[in-house]
Amino acid sequence: MKILVTGSNGFVGKNLIAELKNQQEHEIYAFDRDTPKEFLVDYCKKAEFVFHLAGVNRPENTEEFMEGNFGFTSELLDLLKLSKNTCPIMLSSSVQAELNNPYGESKRAGEELLRSYAKETGASVYIYRFANLYGKWSRPNYNTVVATFCYKIARGEEVNVIDPSVSIDFCYIDDVVHELLRCLKGKPTLKNGFGFVPEIDPLTIGELKELIVSFKESRKTLALPKLDRRIEKNLYSTYLSFLSEDQFSYPLKMNVDNRGSFTEFLRTPDRGQVSVNISKPGITKGNHWHHTKNEKFMVVSGTGVIRFRRIDSEEIIEYFVSGEKLEVVDIPVGYTHNIENLGESDMVTIMWVNEPFDPEKPDTYYVEV
Repeated sequence: MKILVTGSNGFVGKNLIAELKNQQEHEIYAFDRDTPKEFLVDYCKKAEFVFHLAGVNRPENTEEFMEGNFGFTSELLDLLKLSKNTCPIMLSSSVQAELNNPYGESKRAGEELLRSYAKETGASVYIYRFANLYGKWSRPNYNTVVATFCYKIARGEEVNVIDPSVSIDFCYIDDVVHELLRCLKGKPTLKNGFGFVPEIDPLTIGELKELIVSFKESRKTLALPKLDRRIEKNLYSTYLSFLSEDQFSYPLKMNVDNRGSFTEFLRTPDRGQVSVNISKPGITKGNHWHHTKNEKFMVVSGTGVIRFRRIDSEEIIEYFVSGEKLEVVDIPVGYTHNIENLGESDMVTIMWVNEPFDPEKPDTYYVEV
């Protein structure tokens, strides 16, 4: 399809166009405030669908609300009528259209204008009253409190919260884009006459700040967010998008001795922890067993052997391992075990254990294999 996207350089516009390009089956007419107006005339002649995302939400003067959210909509619809183009139109509005403030009034005026246009021309129109959107490419101090918090906390700046108990309904940009693609196919999600995105997550301002601070601290704690919780997963992705380009990497604490090193990489409260073990040639590590703690070893470089002995048996079991053939070796409970580097270079092993190490309850008992 030939698709016109107004507000193409805005938060929603950038994300929508990126996904439309991924599909590689549409011709996209991107229009923003810096695009010459004569382009819009041509786009309105050719478009087979219009995503009208352009708007103003933080102008210097309140008069700009009506000019940007009503005036430009009127100009767009006039150009479509002039071209006798009755293609479907999706309008980006806001839940604030229900409020009597300059922004809400301008959004409501744009909605009414579009409804009148539909009655006059017979064109299909879809009005979406979006909640508080967040995600990559949003602007701090402009689009959303999420963007502002992520930007400032990532840079160590102070974030002040007046009332942490205030709850906000948040909506993730990927869910918005997926809904707009459904609308493009003529299958919008409707409620009370408006298009809406079903995936909404309520969160208090206090919880929002706490989560984003925990993302920053995770480089020290090595704790992953709860990825089975939708808003936490999406907020973490959003936070990472606000890292400055010199912040992408961070050091880990390497526990180094004459045998090699052991470095914890990630930890979770319910999925255990992941570490990297480096053994020098001829070195044997381990010789312990566990009651409940279980592990998985995978040698990714070098060659070695993992030995097991059930603690009530004399029989030794050997598994030879190599980075040339990646395989996972389970470490069952009740077996004392060790790992020896049989090669002439360092052996690197990825180790997963089902619970983070607790020095108060180590569940680790030294016994030679």
